[in-house]
This record gives sequence, structure tokens and C-alpha cells, in this order.
Amino acid sequence: MELYLFSGLISLIWNTVLRDAHWPLRESPKRDRWVACMLVSLLCFVLEPAESLLWERVEWECQKRALIPVSLSVEPALRQVAPDLVAWSGCQRRRHGDQTHSSPFIIQIPCPSSEIFLVSGMKCEAEQSQGLQMEGQQEISATDGGCVGDIVIENFLVESKKSTPHVQLACSTQHSAFPLDGNTLCVWNTEDPSQQFLALRGHHQPISAVAFGNTVTPRLICSASPDRVIMWSLDECREKVLEGLIPRGTILGTLLGKVLHLRFSPDDRVIAMCAGNKILMLDPESRSTLVELEGHQGPVTAAEFCTWRAHVVISVSEDRSFKVWDHRIGSLIYNSPVLAASPLLSLLVVEGSKQLVTGCAEGQLWIFSLVDRHHYRCVTRVDLRKKRESFSTRRLESNPGSLPEESRLPSARELAEGDDVEVMLPVLGLAHCDLSLGRASECGLLSSENTSCVWIGSSAGLLVFNLANSELEAVLHYKDFRNLSIQVAGSCAMMSKTSDGKAFCVLTSMFGNEIAGLKVDPTALLRCQQRPILGTRLSVLPSSRVLPTSPLHFGVVESSAQPARHRQPAARSVVRDQPLVFHSKVRSSGYTSAPHATMFSPKTNIKNDCKRFSERKNSYKWKESPMQNSPPTRLSRQLAVAEGRAAVRCIQFSGDGRRLACGSANHLALVFDADLTGTPAVFPGHDGAVNTVCWSHDGRWLLSVSQDGTLRVWSARRTELALCLGKDLLPKPVQSAQFYYIDTFILLSSGPEVQLFTYHIDTCKDEIRRYKPKSRGRVVVRLPMTGAVEVTSLSAVNDFYSYIVLTAGRNRTLEAFDLNVGRSAAVITEAHSRPIHQICQNKGSSFMTQPSQLYNLFATTAIGDGIRLWDLRTLRCERRFEGHLNRCYPCGIAFSPCGRYVACGAEDRHAYVYEMGSSTFCHRLSGHTDTVTGVAFSPSASQLATATLDGKLHLFVAE
Repeated sequence: MELYLFSGLISLIWNTVLRDAHWPLRESPKRDRWVACMLVSLLCFVLEPAESLLWERVEWECQKRALIPVSLSVEPALRQVAPDLVAWSGCQRRRHGDQTHSSPFIIQIPCPSSEIFLVSGMKCEAEQSQGLQMEGQQEISATDGGCVGDIVIENFLVESKKSTPHVQLACSTQHSAFPLDGNTLCVWNTEDPSQQFLALRGHHQPISAVAFGNTVTPRLICSASPDRVIMWSLDECREKVLEGLIPRGTILGTLLGKVLHLRFSPDDRVIAMCAGNKILMLDPESRSTLVELEGHQGPVTAAEFCTWRAHVVISVSEDRSFKVWDHRIGSLIYNSPVLAASPLLSLLVVEGSKQLVTGCAEGQLWIFSLVDRHHYRCVTRVDLRKKRESFSTRRLESNPGSLPEESRLPSARELAEGDDVEVMLPVLGLAHCDLSLGRASECGLLSSENTSCVWIGSSAGLLVFNLANSELEAVLHYKDFRNLSIQVAGSCAMMSKTSDGKAFCVLTSMFGNEIAGLKVDPTALLRCQQRPILGTRLSVLPSSRVLPTSPLHFGVVESSAQPARHRQPAARSVVRDQPLVFHSKVRSSGYTSAPHATMFSPKTNIKNDCKRFSERKNSYKWKESPMQNSPPTRLSRQLAVAEGRAAVRCIQFSGDGRRLACGSANHLALVFDADLTGTPAVFPGHDGAVNTVCWSHDGRWLLSVSQDGTLRVWSARRTELALCLGKDLLPKPVQSAQFYYIDTFILLSSGPEVQLFTYHIDTCKDEIRRYKPKSRGRVVVRLPMTGAVEVTSLSAVNDFYSYIVLTAGRNRTLEAFDLNVGRSAAVITEAHSRPIHQICQNKGSSFMTQPSQLYNLFATTAIGDGIRLWDLRTLRCERRFEGHLNRCYPCGIAFSPCGRYVACGAEDRHAYVYEMGSSTFCHRLSGHTDTVTGVAFSPSASQLATATLDGKLHLFVAE
């Protein structure tokens, strides 16, 4: 009853005082606001005093302009008495937990003086005001097999009056910003959704670029349009809003043209503004232009400051090049050549690896090194479309039954045949990616603690790209999520570091007016798309004893029985042999001694220095290698191996570091002193070029493999042939071989098989059958490659007991065999784009200690595909090295004994040294006259030996 009485009274006042007096609302906004506030306050106070808390909740909002809070119970009366006053209604009842709350009802008086509005709510609920639409948080379901409930959440959806497909959006650790309705800057708090959109108005033309500052206090944001550039302080703006005042920013410039990109310096003292072909460096304090950087031939699309060199700014342009500037003096430092056929759109400077990442409109990605002495060299170039295809192939092969048909990525055949499949992935944005390595490593998704990844925002989705191995770690396609509002993005901005370890992304629609905010969980995305390591991880370090059924058990039993066999003659010899005549010496007939005249004199030109081998070995001083200080880079000595241009195919240092063996194309194996002085020892006998040389663990024997298909074992001291395995035991030619299991076995590859040989070397000869060798070898086990493909390379550790043997096949696969169980343990398909010609393990050295986990690293190389570093525990490629030229001839690689460096040969007459923590080379060794075919580190000194195609050896030492 009271409701109707007061409703009638208010209706009478409204009609007689306001309408009949002809007081237009737009001509007297202050009076209308006062009258409206009085009417509504009267209703709220009389009808429902208990809901006066609503007024206290949103009082600060409604003391300005024309925003008036009204409780739900008085809404019908207000609509009845003043229908012209109510401009908007969006209140709903929402249930949060066990309680039901009422959202405050907000009305708006049409008042032209209102330049800013702040929509309020009790929670992050659906609200609408003057075309501003926002949807609450909702989990987006996807077609990806039921593991996507926690991958992506759409936090908000805003519909703008004007489309903004190609503008610069902004994301910081706590906020995101985007233009709304053309000239309104909208800021949203990503950490506290209860704080709603803050809309800032000051531009008269559409906003084209937005950027956040880098400092926390004050939190700055800059927006640019063709008419003006304004810098805002978020803290001051929000305080003024709370006080009912209009927040205003600082105008830094006017009529500067269309601005495509804004970027703050690390200390927020300078703002780089990309307008047309120029980069304007603005000073926020003095509101002046410090310098104009001119030189691009097209509109500048992005600019970034170098965080460790604050005076350096880097820019990319539609002229398809990037430039490095010194903005303090306004000079150009470096100008790159044209990189692509399409404009460069995005740019990112990675401080951890000191790299520059840029992407173009056709889906190409370039990575450059920003290290001072690297001179902005290109680390790698990536085609995202091909990377996406290979990622899809690996994902389907690892778990083909887990993905339904509608959610899997398109295959290469579908991309070629389908007309409706997007084949281009324009790089719209780049951002740092924090993969929450702690949680990811627990799940077995990542193995390297130094993994550096970036977010790549494209029109089709978000990609996680690993800078170390140049591979995609995860792909999030918008179309794979059914309820996602935006399927094709026009622009995007990402930020990875949020309080809950998730990434936040702001998108604008390419063909619509929608603007959406997404929160993505990278760990859940990796868990869904990567294959975790199941079961026991492989390791070169044995974790169990040799099984009785293992092929290696034969060598253990034989070695344990060997000492007893040596003690038996001493036990049987009870009577010592004596001459028949005791009183005088009798000249022997000579039947029991070697003849005085020998028929053949073997080559004994090995340097002996009048010392026994055992004495020389024991007199050597063992000490730690200084390799960990600096790698060898200075050329010390150069030596021609043979007359003519006989190529040196392979080189290897002995275990003590005192001798260097090499195999040449003139059918010879040679052994030099480590310093390349003196006369070399020659090992003739092969009928083809020597492709492999290998020292035994004790240094007594030298193994060589030739193109004639035979394997030979030589005595290193006497240069004699001790064992030959030919076509009688190996019907197919031997490709590679080595000693294995601390010289217990010989491991070799013949055709599609890996064969384990036990061998016996007997240097004693029968005087009657002196030319018949007593050494022999016997096959213990044959292990065929998966698919029966030819083995191109193999590797195993011989310095300590290990069960793992690594092999490479002609079909570009890597396969690991566990000889303790006698079968294949793992297969890596498509390890390279071409067949692997060498596998090199980090075997360490007896002069240098390494952490145990580093022994599980190994490298592979293929012609035209660089070097890839693998981790045996995860079977993942952890890093790629592509700075050297290798397109035609197989060039060798080698690990340093400290495990910090990888050296390789190249076709540009240089040898390259890579540091394990960087994808680009740290040293390029000159002085060669032809292609560098092989490299080898000394295990005992800071020395690096290289071999060339024209038959020369080079020795490099540390500075």
C-alpha cells in the first residue's frame, strides 16, 4: 500500500514539476540529476531501508553524472513513475555458492556532460551499457577428447560499435587494454575480475595502438590515434573515478598520423612511437620529441627496446627488414637485408638468450643473435606451416587413438587437398612464454630447465614455440573450441606471467566487432598435446646388474674366468726346466728360438723414445683439463698428411690425449703425436678409403673401417695387423664400428643389423705356421633395425659399462637398443629431414668430471639439417645448431671433454664451436684451405684437431 502511495506522489511531482514546467533534461543536467537522485533516494529509504547497503556499495559510482543505484524492489515503481528516466536495465539474480545475491540496478540519465562511465556489479556478471557487452567467465569446451576442461577460459567478451581487426592491443601482468567503440580506451584487471572495465575517453579519432609501461609504480598506459597520443596513469585514473571526477591523461603529441605501434623503454622514460616510415622517440616528462629515426622504406610495424642496452631500439617494417638504432644520438647501427616476400608484423627481444625474434605475414619466423660479437647473425629461419604439419604428425604417431576426427590438426595431405584449410599463419604477436617448468617437469613434459619458449599469436590460434630446438611445443586452434566466440583473430596480445601461472590473451575478431579475453593454462595444454615419458627412462648409466640372459653376460663370464686361466700354469709347473749339462754351458741348437734372419721386416717407424709403453703411460701426469676456461681458438700447427690431395675422412684422440689417429682416402690409417710433430706411424692394408678409426680404452689397439667393407684391429705399438673381419663373417660391408663395454666387445653395423662381436687377439705366432693368425672374432647377437633399413651410424660408450647403443637408419630414424635385454628400447622417427651420418655422445674424459645427467646428451647431424642435441632420458630434441654451412659433404662433430662445447666442420673452410646453452656458434675457426671433414677434442688438454678434404690436419689451442 505504501508503495502505491509514494509512487503516486512521485508521479505527481514528476509530471507537475518537471514535465509541466518544461525543464528539458539536456539543458539543465545538474538540476535533473539532483531531482532524480532525490526521488530515487526517497524510494530506497522509505520502501526498503534494509537495502541501503546497496547505496553504500555503489555510492562512489553514482555521485558523478547520471548513474543512480536502485534496489530491485523499487524498480517497478520507478519504471511506472519515471519511464523516461530509465535508460538501461541489466540486473539479474546470480547464485554464488549457497547464497543468492542481487545485482544493483543501475539507471542512466542522458547527460551530454558524461565523458566517462564505470559499470559496476557484485561479481563478474553480464552487463551492458551503451553498446558495451561483457559476458562472465565460462569454461570453453573443445572437441579434444575430454582433456581440455582446464586449458582455456573466456574471461570476457565485449562487442564494440566499430570493428578493430588490426590494432595494437596490450597486456601486462595485471591489466589488459584495447580500444572500444573506436575512440574509447578500455582497461580490464586480469587479476581481480571484480574490478570492471575502466573506459577512458580523450581521443576523437579511432585508437590504433595501446601499450603498457614496464614499471609497477606508477602503472602507465599510452594510447595513440591520428589526432593525439595520450599517456594515462592507471592509479590516478581509478582514484579520480572513485572521487567522481573525470580522469584525464597527458597529451604527448598531436596530429602525428596513424600510429601502428607503441613501446615504453625499460625505465618508462622514453616512448617509441611508430608513425609512418619514422620512429618518434617521445619524452613523457617534457612532452617533446627527442629524436626522429628515419630510414625505413615502408610503414614501421613494431619496435622494441633492448633491455640490457637501454640506448638500443630495434624496429621492423613493411619493407621486410629490421634496423637497429641508437636512439640517444639518432644513428643507425645495423640494417638487415630483405628477409621475406611479405611485411614483417611483429617483434620480440628475448633477454635470456639475447635473441631477436621477428615474424612476417606469410608465417615465417626469423631468429637473430644479439650478442655483441655475433654481429646480428641469423640463428635460424622457421616455416610455421611446416612446423605445424610436423607437430601434427608427431602427435598422431605418439597417440593416434586419443584424438577424435574433428579435433586433430590437419595433415600434410589435407593441407594440400583441402581448399577450406588455412595454410598461412601470419605472426600477429609475439610474447614470452612461461611454461611453469616446475609443474611441467613433474609431468614429464619438459626436461631442460633452460627451455626458452615464446607465444606466437596468429589468426588461427596460439602456438608455443621452443627457441632452443626450433620446434612447436603446443598448438591451440580457436576452431577446436566449440564455444569460443572468436574463431579468426585480427590482432592479439599475450602475457604469460600471471599470479596463477597462466597466460592471458586479448583477441579482436577479424570479421566482427567482438573483443575477447582468454586465460590459457600452458601446463594443461602441454599435458594434453605432448607425450609424457612412461615407464623407466633410458640412461647410459646402468641402474641394474647384467641379466643372465643378456648378450653382455657372455663377456662378464669370460672376463671373470680369465684370471683363473692365467694361474693354472703356475700350479702345474712343479719341476723347473733345467739344462742337461750342469757343469758347463752348452750352446743351444737354436730350435726353440726365433731365426736370426727374418724374411719380412715390418714397418716400425712409430716413435718409441727408448721407453717401454707401460713406462710412458705410468709416467704421464694426470691433471684436470683447462677446457672449462676457454675453448681452443688459436691455430697452432698445420700439417699435410700425404702427398697430393688425399682427403682425411676421420680423426680421433687416444684416451690419454697423447696420440691422434686419422683415416685418409689413400687407404691408410696414421697415428701422430698429439702436437703433430715427429714421424707418424702408418697402418697399411685396406683396399679403400678409411672411414672410421677408434682407439681402445687402454690405448693398445686401433680399430679401422674402410670402404672395402672390412674391419681391422691393429697393434698401436708395433703397427701390425692383429685382427681382420672380412666377408667371411660379414657378407655386407661394415659401415661403422667401435670398441664397446670397456674393450670387451666390438660393436659394428653391417647392412640393416647391429652386430655384437666378441674377439680374441693373440699376437704370438706359431713358428711353423707363423703367417696364420690366431686372432678370431665371433658374433654374439644380431639386432635388426626397425623396418630393416640400412644403419648409417652407431655410437656407444666404451669408457664405462653401459647397456645403451644408439643407431641411425637410412629412413631418418634414431633407434636405441638396450643390450642388457637384447632388444630395441625406443625409436625416434623423423629425427632429421635427411639421413643421419654421425651420432656423437657426450662421453666425457678421465681428465674431466661432469654431472651424471650430462652423459645422457648426444648429438646427431645430417647434411643440410644442422646439428640436433638430444636427451636420452626424454628422447626429445633439446637444441639445434644451424649456424654452419653443410649442404653436400658429411662433416663431423665432437663434444668437448667438459661437455660445454660442440665442434663441427663446415663447407665454408671453417670449423665452428657452439656453446651448449646457445643456439648460435661462439667461435669460427679459420685457416683451413678446404672443407673441414672432421673435428676432435683432446681429452687431456685444451686442443682441437681438425681435418680437411685436401688432406691436412690443423691443431688449435686455447689463447
